[in-house]
Amino acid sequence: MTKAVVLLSGGLDSATILAIALDKGYECYAMSVDYGQRNRSELIAAGNVAKVMGVCKHKIINIDLTVFGGSALTDASIAIPIEGINEGIPATYVPARNTIMLSLALSWAEVLGSSNIFIGVNAVDYSGYPDCRPEYIEAFEKVANLATKVSIQNKKLSIHAPLINLSKAEIIQKGKLLDVDYRLTVSCYQANEDGFACGLCDSCRLRRAGFGAAGIPDPTRYRQVEKL
Repeated sequence: MTKAVVLLSGGLDSATILAIALDKGYECYAMSVDYGQRNRSELIAAGNVAKVMGVCKHKIINIDLTVFGGSALTDASIAIPIEGINEGIPATYVPARNTIMLSLALSWAEVLGSSNIFIGVNAVDYSGYPDCRPEYIEAFEKVANLATKVSIQNKKLSIHAPLINLSKAEIIQKGKLLDVDYRLTVSCYQANEDGFACGLCDSCRLRRAGFGAAGIPDPTRYRQVEKL
């Protein structure tokens, strides 16, 4: 089987990406990154998703981005926006996060002898992050094919982002066809230690709207149901 490294955050999109890679017949190696994010329960969710879906190996890489801060997800002094989804880059953007994660995945892929990396970025129903755009993924793939040993040996490395042009509803519908158990996933930017979502942040709003548009019951566990 062909090996693939799958970036697995524990959220809805990354679980769907893992299901897609498995469905395509890849031997999947899941990577999660503990970068000091507020939502610690997403790492637990990632472990549960990896176990249930049957990956070959799941690694959690530790890298402390709180030393830089600059994001509501890595700096406790910056509030998580809950006023709704606005235009522009929100406070939850983590500087260079996808570049860091893809670089780590690239390193592991080289060691594994894999030329395939899957990432669940989306440029349709997303929060305005610049590192979720198709041109960014294309650019990183070019870098990967200039900076690695395998590329020098004429073996092309591919960055797969099959969700990039899908709506949240389309992602959910695709995942349900592949039997993804979305009850295991945590998307909330400020979920509590038990994985209960706030229901108010951008990520919660996008997720809830996606299930509604898909016509599929939302399995998310909310801790502030009265405010939804």
